[in-house]
Amino acid sequence: MKLVVEVVDAHDLMPKDGKGSASPFVEVDFQNQLSKTKTIPKNLNPVWNQKLLFDLDETKNRHHQSIEVSVYNERRPIPGRNFLGRTRIPCSNIVKKGEEVYQTFQLEKKWFFSTVKGEIGLKIYTSPESKAPPLPSPSQPPSSNTPQLPETSPSSSSLPTITHIAENTGRDCRTLAALPRAEILHTSEAITEQSGKKISAISETSGGFPAKEPKNRNKPAKIRVDTAQHVHKHQVLQKTSQSVEKLPNGAPYTMHAANPSAHSSDLDDFNLKDTDPQLGELWPSGGAYGGRGWMNGERYASTYDLVEQVSYLYVRIVKAKDLPSSSITASCDPYVEVKLGNYKGRTRHFEKKMNPEWNQVFAFSKDRIQSSVLEVFVKDKEMVGRDDYLGRVVFDLNEVPTRVPPDSPLAPQWYRLEDRRGEGKVRGEIMLAVWMGTQADEAFPDAWHSDAASVYGEGVLNIRSKVYVSPKLWYLRVNVIEAQDVVPSDRSRLPEVFVKVQVGNQVLRTKIHPTRTANPLWNEDLVFVVAEPFEEQLFLTVEDRLTPLKDDVLGKISVPLNIFEKRLDNRPVHSRWFNLEKYGFGVLEADRRKELKFSSRIHLRVCLEGGYHVMDESTMYISDQRPTARQLWKQPVGILEVGILGAQGLLPLKMKDGRGSTDPYCVAKYGQKWVRTRTIVDTFNPKWNEQYTWEVYDPCTVITLGVFDNCHLGGGEKPTAANVARDARIGKVRIRLSTLEAYRTYTHSYPLLVLHPLGVKKMGELQLAVRFTTLSLANMIYVYGHPLLPKMHYLHPFTVNQVDNLRYQAMNIVAVRLGRAEPPLRKEVVEYMLDVDSHTWSMRRSKANFFRIMSLVSGSDQGIHLTWTLNFHGQKQCTQMNLMKNLTHSQLLSPMI
Repeated sequence: MKLVVEVVDAHDLMPKDGKGSASPFVEVDFQNQLSKTKTIPKNLNPVWNQKLLFDLDETKNRHHQSIEVSVYNERRPIPGRNFLGRTRIPCSNIVKKGEEVYQTFQLEKKWFFSTVKGEIGLKIYTSPESKAPPLPSPSQPPSSNTPQLPETSPSSSSLPTITHIAENTGRDCRTLAALPRAEILHTSEAITEQSGKKISAISETSGGFPAKEPKNRNKPAKIRVDTAQHVHKHQVLQKTSQSVEKLPNGAPYTMHAANPSAHSSDLDDFNLKDTDPQLGELWPSGGAYGGRGWMNGERYASTYDLVEQVSYLYVRIVKAKDLPSSSITASCDPYVEVKLGNYKGRTRHFEKKMNPEWNQVFAFSKDRIQSSVLEVFVKDKEMVGRDDYLGRVVFDLNEVPTRVPPDSPLAPQWYRLEDRRGEGKVRGEIMLAVWMGTQADEAFPDAWHSDAASVYGEGVLNIRSKVYVSPKLWYLRVNVIEAQDVVPSDRSRLPEVFVKVQVGNQVLRTKIHPTRTANPLWNEDLVFVVAEPFEEQLFLTVEDRLTPLKDDVLGKISVPLNIFEKRLDNRPVHSRWFNLEKYGFGVLEADRRKELKFSSRIHLRVCLEGGYHVMDESTMYISDQRPTARQLWKQPVGILEVGILGAQGLLPLKMKDGRGSTDPYCVAKYGQKWVRTRTIVDTFNPKWNEQYTWEVYDPCTVITLGVFDNCHLGGGEKPTAANVARDARIGKVRIRLSTLEAYRTYTHSYPLLVLHPLGVKKMGELQLAVRFTTLSLANMIYVYGHPLLPKMHYLHPFTVNQVDNLRYQAMNIVAVRLGRAEPPLRKEVVEYMLDVDSHTWSMRRSKANFFRIMSLVSGSDQGIHLTWTLNFHGQKQCTQMNLMKNLTHSQLLSPMI
């Protein structure tokens, strides 16, 4: 993998040659690899357009790597150079080839008294190309008397440092590698002082030598944070593992203390309740195990320490061979049935296949095991009558091994099939594996579960836990400047022209030009929301307003979105002219279209805005504030871990077999990552015990969790056109990260409330375990000192109506894209999580806001009244008059008391 730094240009550099100019060149340093561009003589606004390639190690964490770009002036005729400025770019936001965008970086000072100004334009991306073009030589070689920085080839690393020391000291490289790090660094510095050359020192994370472990690493601590980059099938973002020593019972772990003075049970139902689940206490290896990952060069354990351990019996059916054929059809339609007590699980069957492969996993909860024997049957499916018995394998559960991640998966084995009585072997073998595990097993998410044995068909796909990612949203800004030579259908009149632009389902129009003309001018901006990959096209029509109810199309164009430039800041974008096609030309009239030498045209300036954050959720409960362009992202400031334990006291939402039933699942959304737990079938007290992790880029954000009733499990009444099955909402919980104390685990039971016409109704309680871990205090302080939204929201803000319209369009796009996943995240679920109706007016919300204002003002009103009473000049006289009245009219005292 190569890192490509394309040096495009620079602007407004500081003159250094004493004649008001400079001869600049750029030097790039990445991980001790140096490379520089050619020199542009006598130019303060140079243009290079030169690519510099470097070796990129994909195994290393990029969060602590950076690219240093320095600009120098080459002195002539006396060889040397002057510093013009530099910038450091973090490698955490490097994009792949094809996603690169031109960026400008302000040049910074190296020293306090340096005089630096100007900016440099770069494109930075990664490329799989292995061959690098030869670097151009400088325009004039420097003199040998002047010390120069040696150019390092792209393949250089920390190893040439050992070789260089060996050459200067005459010692063997192997001997040097065995020396302590301090001695090697001291030798390297001594050689640097003698030769005057720049020798790269071996860093602590370069991997050239094993790093020393701190002496107090194994000492116990109350809180230990081990952060690692862990790539997992269901948790692909950064994870943090923490071992939290349990505090005494007197030390609270909660955000809000319980109210001891509350006597009403109705009020208690709506309060936040403390819980004491057994988090991670039953897990082996000190409360956290499983998973593998690397970050900062350290290995870490799994983060399943915010959920309770649930044991499962796993059965992996791999394949079978040499199965007997039927005497009637001379073939076999095999399938496997796994039986444990009253629970039965079946694989799919294959038609006329003697050596089938299933690769299917069955999971039986240990709490529901009803037998000490596991039976695996192989059967032949018959169209009519009873299925034929081919053989079986029996396992004693006391002999089943236990697998604890990070152990490797248990290897499946071949087993000979037995007859029905188990007295002898029959023809055929089956490959399978049986083991005891937990929900931390990688086979857990895609396994068939015994608690969902009643689900069949397509409903099986709708009960599994999944992780979804929101599409990458962009703002598409279309600046309609002008049109030329617009010809109306009626040549006897001048047209009243306006432009209609459509992107997908979004349609916007410009204003009608105030004067009738064939060359109208608008200079009007139209903003749309689009998502990657860009599937829609920009469809533009120029229309003539004939009557208030009739418009005539004068021309049209259709342009793909991927040809437009991506902009990260407020720099101007080049405009383009587009020829308008005459409306009515079809595909069969291509030859006629070529014959037309004259056509109207329109002037547009179109760009994809990457400096904005595309809002797809309510601004009061926003979970992400990063701009669209990844190049503008900052490093994460923390890790959010949420353990979804379960729910209690859920209400029945549908009828099944003449009784109330609920099939609940939970959805959590933070940033671009959505998670969906598995569905627990037919229960009012589900236990999920699933843990998920998110990277936090701003603590002033909110995580949203919702509980829903799954209505797509198959069976029952089939939905009709008038009654489409929709997942019913049970309730929603929001947690603001800024209210969480770092490194503390919060375990609460949150009420699930739903607003009904008769008032607020409690639908149950959701039990969660939440922990927020900060990665860097300096980054946290930096975030609090900057605005919430990206810079473009303040340089070129949108109007309130634009924000509402764009947010509504963004929510629709997210709902459509997530609905394409398998299994889909339903539209009603996405809309409820994103508060699609939060902008609508509500009498209830208006009353609530009114009484909230009244309660706030009431305190100040009483203070004003008290101040007026104390400052009243006739206070003493009024008191004396009241006293005389009470003495003379004593009968008035009894009603007053």
